[in-house]
Amino acid sequence: LMVNPLKALGDINQLRKQAKQMQQQLAAEEIRLEEGDIVVVISGVQKIKELSVQGISSPEVIDLLNQAIKKSQELAARKL
Repeated sequence: LMVNPLKALGDINQLRKQAKQMQQQLAAEEIRLEEGDIVVVISGVQKIKELSVQGISSPEVIDLLNQAIKKSQELAARKL
């Protein structure tokens, strides 16, 4: 029984393509939560798009939170 290694590569490329499409679809999704005077909007890929407390938003805080989320995702990816 001969297995065609090129077919396996084609399958992997197809899976990568599907994963990328799913990632793009998730990135387009948004979850919006409001609790009192706090608003958080996060994308399906866990990127904070908006954060405000009492109507005040800080791009620096959003950037730092996104860096922390990215680092936690990288840690999780290494552990898996």
